Amino acid sequence: MRKAFLIIGLAAAFTLAVLAASAAAPANFAGTWALDKAKSQGLSQRMQNADSVVWTITQDDKTISIESKVTGGQPPAGGGMGGGRAPGPQVYNLDGNEVTSDVTFGQATGKATSKATLSKDGATLELSRKTTFQGPNGEVTNSTTQKLSLSGDGKVLTVAQHSEGARGTQDSTLVFNKQ
Repeated sequence: MRKAFLIIGLAAAFTLAVLAASAAAPANFAGTWALDKAKSQGLSQRMQNADSVVWTITQDDKTISIESKVTGGQPPAGGGMGGGRAPGPQVYNLDGNEVTSDVTFGQATGKATSKATLSKDGATLELSRKTTFQGPNGEVTNSTTQKLSLSGDGKVLTVAQHSEGARGTQDSTLVFNKQ
């Protein structure tokens, strides 16, 4: 009987150890990422015509920050950033709390509310951002949701993006290679 309890106890301890080891730490998206236009879908005209699109992502235990640099290509007609992208880095808290910040679009100023939600398995990070500002024709609201995931080897970042705003709705899949 003692042997049976010992075996059951060891099996339970082993199972718990395996489960603890398999509970993956949240993915780390930090790095410099270059857009692979050939593998991406639904790109905006500016991204399609760009010489390069590079995201620089910094991440620590508390925040993730994404800075986008588009070289070449033309901005959308009528100016603006398109896709709800504000100049400068976008910062999200990784604790699930919303962040509100002031944003500037040309001469217009407004507010942005951002939130990050990590999937239970730690493999996907959903970033949502809503910006509202006063434009020449009144209040303008843009919202963007991005779902970031990494390939198994950590060298490919895929972003499923949904944007809604004054220019309509756009869905795209951005594929980036780590530099």
